[in-house]
Amino acid sequence: MPRQSISFSKPNDEWLKAQIENQEYSSKSELVNDLIRQARKQQVHVDWIRAKLEKSEKMGFTNDSKEQILKQSKSLLNG
Repeated sequence: MPRQSISFSKPNDEWLKAQIENQEYSSKSELVNDLIRQARKQQVHVDWIRAKLEKSEKMGFTNDSKEQILKQSKSLLNG
């Protein structure tokens, strides 16, 4: 696994340390990797919404109900 050297602001570093002290994570690396995984999943959702909006703008409004759109969104978030 590639190694990186990064700097954190004081509040962010304190928050990271608190997560480790609370035994949520065993190391800063584990925590940062988890945050990146979460951000990547969130980006998939944002990209899906953006694509839906762009499609709707080009073709008009969707006929999907709010419930159908919410169901699709949740299925993307949950993998």
